Amino acid sequence: MPSAAIDDYLKTIYHHTEWQSTPITPSQLAGVLGLAPSTVTEMVQKLAVQDLVAHRPYGPVTLTDAGRLRAAAIIRRHRLIETWLVQEFGYTWDEVHDEAEVLEHTISDRLLDRISERLGHPRFDPHGDAIPDAAGRAQREAFVLLGEAPIGHSGRVLRVSDRDADLLRAIEDAGIGVGHIVTVTGRDAVRIDGGATVTLPTAATSAVWLTR
Repeated sequence: MPSAAIDDYLKTIYHHTEWQSTPITPSQLAGVLGLAPSTVTEMVQKLAVQDLVAHRPYGPVTLTDAGRLRAAAIIRRHRLIETWLVQEFGYTWDEVHDEAEVLEHTISDRLLDRISERLGHPRFDPHGDAIPDAAGRAQREAFVLLGEAPIGHSGRVLRVSDRDADLLRAIEDAGIGVGHIVTVTGRDAVRIDGGATVTLPTAATSAVWLTR
């Protein structure tokens, strides 16, 4: 199996439980990857043989220790590259995901180490996602999804999902970015840094995470 294909599966499984705890099912995995369920089932079986995932028929898919280490390594590559593109080349946070998807499979470990050193070994990427260290460890604070935070909750923006570039731009246009303090004032409304109150696209409530 091509290494890039394996990495895409492992990354998706890893991503699914970064910001919530319910493991991914094969049908969810197929939906995210845009593949036929039968294709995903076949690949999951192959990954299980390689001891990269654990899976029982009709059950969820979870990473083994070996799978999690490999997933963390490719995610480290992706997020360091995103950070590099923003800090060194002036990319905006809605432009870097697709570029990193390509570059993560091509750059050498030596170059990746130089990038990390050049950036001062960052712990988070431009979207607030934790960058695993070389041993696969990543640090996160206690968090709550914006849409699940009660009215009156105030928290620092920890992370904004990078899955939808248009939504990223809308969130940025509203004045929200990683590190801002947000107070929930309504179903789709927040006050930013104690100042203006803005109404967000409904989709933003499931794309922004705050400190608990």
